[in-house]
Amino acid sequence: MSDVRSARDRALRLYDATAARTSAGVLAAYSTSFGLGTRLLGRRAQQDIRAVYALVRLADEVVDTYRGDDAGAELDELEEQTARALRTGYSTNLIVHAFARTARRVGITAAEITPFFASMRADLTVHEHDRASFDAYVYGSAEVVGLMCVRAFLNEDRRPDEPVREPDETQVAGARALGAAFQKINFLRDLGDDTQELGRTYFPGTTPGRLDQAQLDAILAEITADVAVARAAVPTLPRRARYAVGATLALYQRLLDEIATRPPESLLTGRVRLPAPVKLLVVGESVLAEARSGREVGA
Repeated sequence: MSDVRSARDRALRLYDATAARTSAGVLAAYSTSFGLGTRLLGRRAQQDIRAVYALVRLADEVVDTYRGDDAGAELDELEEQTARALRTGYSTNLIVHAFARTARRVGITAAEITPFFASMRADLTVHEHDRASFDAYVYGSAEVVGLMCVRAFLNEDRRPDEPVREPDETQVAGARALGAAFQKINFLRDLGDDTQELGRTYFPGTTPGRLDQAQLDAILAEITADVAVARAAVPTLPRRARYAVGATLALYQRLLDEIATRPPESLLTGRVRLPAPVKLLVVGESVLAEARSGREVGA
């Protein structure tokens, strides 16, 4: 009997590892900026963040790439698979399986998953936002993802017999602000594609296909405020997470700085990108700055 259990345990570990590799492949294929920051994490946290990213990307692909008449049904099915896997710890969908293993270990629940899928579902029907719908969308599509990530950071080395470590108020505020800042920067970066390809206008008070300097300045100020809240929470994170979040913040800040130099109308016609050498330089500078900061604190 013990041999049978051992064989099953080995098979389950292989399945878990295969699911983890699948999530890692999704991150590698879709994001260089996020992927660079993730490499600075410890092995367990890397795996957890990749699992979160892969599920988010899977849902995003339904609404942004597939866009079929049955996209709503596909999204409903994915949410049902995720909810079931959170209960059972298993899914035949490898990405959902990897996410569920992470979620059950670090304390991600329906409190984060339900608003996330609500925002994804909004992309199928809502094409312009007012302030209330925009805030709700950003919360569900990005702020809760920040909350998922901070849970992964805090519980990286948690033993099974220990309670889940909960983020404090500063960490919750920082995680939400980080997600919001990244999402809003992505909206600016993808402004042309969102308008022309997807028929969406996210920023409240803007007209599809138009953006003036005053509107851009207001958006940049809002993002800058989000970034300040996120930065204030970084020192409270575990060491490896400080490096990873700091580097990713630095990359997005560099992208934001580049966007700020462009005329508003240019954002409607071309996607702003950072060359790979610039990304590597920004990450390297961020890592060195964090290392110096750590030495000063320990001095």
